[in-house]
Amino acid sequence: MPAMSPTMTEGGIASWKKSEGESFSAGDVLLEIETDKASIDVEAQDDGILAKIITPDGSKNIAVGTPIAIFAEDGDDLSAAVPMAAEAASSSPASVPQQQPSEPAPLAQSPAPSAFASQPQETKPEIPKGDRIFASPIVKKIALEKGIPLAKIKGTGPGGRIIRDDIERYQPPTPSTSPALSFDAIPASSDYIDIPVSNIRKVIGTRLTQSKQELPHYYLTVEVNMDKVLKLREVFNETLGDKDKAAKLSVNDFILKAVACALNDVPEANSAWLGDVIRQYKNADISVAVATPTGLITPIVKDVGSKGLATISAEAKALAKKARDGKLAPQEYQGGTFTVSNLGMFGIDHFTAIINPPQSCILAVGGTKLALVPAPEEERGFKMVNVMKVTLSSDHRTVDGAVGARWLSAFKSYLENPLTFML
Repeated sequence: MPAMSPTMTEGGIASWKKSEGESFSAGDVLLEIETDKASIDVEAQDDGILAKIITPDGSKNIAVGTPIAIFAEDGDDLSAAVPMAAEAASSSPASVPQQQPSEPAPLAQSPAPSAFASQPQETKPEIPKGDRIFASPIVKKIALEKGIPLAKIKGTGPGGRIIRDDIERYQPPTPSTSPALSFDAIPASSDYIDIPVSNIRKVIGTRLTQSKQELPHYYLTVEVNMDKVLKLREVFNETLGDKDKAAKLSVNDFILKAVACALNDVPEANSAWLGDVIRQYKNADISVAVATPTGLITPIVKDVGSKGLATISAEAKALAKKARDGKLAPQEYQGGTFTVSNLGMFGIDHFTAIINPPQSCILAVGGTKLALVPAPEEERGFKMVNVMKVTLSSDHRTVDGAVGARWLSAFKSYLENPLTFML
C-alpha cells in the first residue's frame, strides 16, 4: 500500500483497473485507492505485468507498506507469483520477507517495514502521567493532526524521546479493549442496520473528539447586517450573468473575502499551536467545510486575501465539486490556517463549530433572515434589516478573548461595508 500523503497511515482499495496477467505501461492507472479524504488513482512507474492481486477490490484499513500485489516483467514465470502472494498475505508488514532479485517484487513496498522490526526485549518504560513528554514540535504537530495521544507512545529516540517513526508505528487500542462503552448493554433488535465506518468517518471521529477534549474552546457571537452585501451581490450577479450564467457569486464568497481581510488586520487569529511555538501565518489559506456522502471534508482556498470575489467563487465551487466526487488531491485539503463552516443554506440560524487542529479558529455561519432593529432616524423608530449570526470558536492557548473580539469586530465591519475590501 503506497503512502499517498505524508500523514497517510492506511488506505483502502476501491478497485483494480488492471486484471491479473494483464500487461501495463508506465503511466497506466493500476488501481484506485481510498484514503481518509479522497479517492486517488495510482499510476505505474514502469512497464510490467500484474502477476497476482493480493488484496482485492473493496478492502479497507490496509496499513501503508503492506503488499497488495505481485508485479512481474515480460518473460518471468507468473506461476511463482501464487506462492509469493500467499506468503505475503499471511505475513504482517513488519515480517514480510525480502524478495530475491530474480523474483517479482511487491507493489509499492516501502522501506519502512524493515524499520518496524523492533526488538521485544528493548521495550521502553511507560511515561507516567504528568511527566514531561519529550518530542520535537513537528512530531507534536503530526500527532495532533492524526489524533494520537503522545502520552501513550513509548519513545525510542535518545533518552526516551518520541520520534517520527514512533508516531508512524502507533496502533490505537481496539474497541474491544476500551471500557468507555459496553456494547453488551445495547438491546437486541432486528429493526436496525449496521453501517460500516468509512476511513473518513474514523478520522473525523478521532480528530474532533481529541479537539473537543484537549483544546480550550471558547465562543464569541455577533450579528451582522447583510443588507449591503446582498445588494452588492445582486448587482454583481446581474453583470456577471450577462457574460457567464454559471459565474454567480454566493454570500459565502463575500464571507471568505471578509475572513481573509480580518485575518490580515488581526493576524493572531491566523495561527496554530505547535507546543513549543505558536506559528503565525502570513497568508489566509481558508478551509471551507463541505458535506460529502462519506462525511465532512475541508478543501482549501489558498491565499484568499490576494484574490478577487470572482476568483474565490470559481475556486470554491471547483473544490466543492471535487470534494463531493472524492477526487481531491492531498495538497487541496491539507494545510489550511482558518476554517469556515456555513450551515445557513440548511435553515440553521446559529450553531457552534469544533476547531480543526492545529488551527486556532473556526467560524460558524448561520442563515440570513429579516429582523427588526432600532432606527431613531426612521419615523417609526425601527426598520427591517437582513441579519446573519456568526460564532467564532477559538483556541484560548493562541487566541485570547480580546483578540477574538477584535477579529470578529473587523470581520463584521468588512461585511457591513463590503466596498472596503474591494479597494
